[in-house]
Amino acid sequence: QVQLVESGGGLVQAGGSLRLSCSASGRTSMYYMGWFRQAPGKEREFVARIRWGTITTAYADSVKGRFTISMEYAKSTVYLQMNSLKPEDTAVYYCASAGMGGTYDYWGQGTQVTVSS
Repeated sequence: QVQLVESGGGLVQAGGSLRLSCSASGRTSMYYMGWFRQAPGKEREFVARIRWGTITTAYADSVKGRFTISMEYAKSTVYLQMNSLKPEDTAVYYCASAGMGGTYDYWGQGTQVTVSS
């Protein structure tokens, strides 16, 4: 079992920044940690991922150059630094963990990010 707790969401004006955190506990033998988001009326979409214990990352095209995923291994915490935020980034953001098979099977409760225009 892996427990994931997100924090750091909030309300920000367009062009602003936020940093989300995801703290992992329990059986922290993940292979990937990922961030996803779901806007009202839309399906959940991939945002970014990092391979556990490495700096290997991947991003959705919509956030490349604006968002950065990073990891503080000693604290079992993954961050999502979000810069140059746009109203279309408004969503509930979730972190999730995956094993080597790549299936995200543990999810956090989500944190709301609202970007005003």
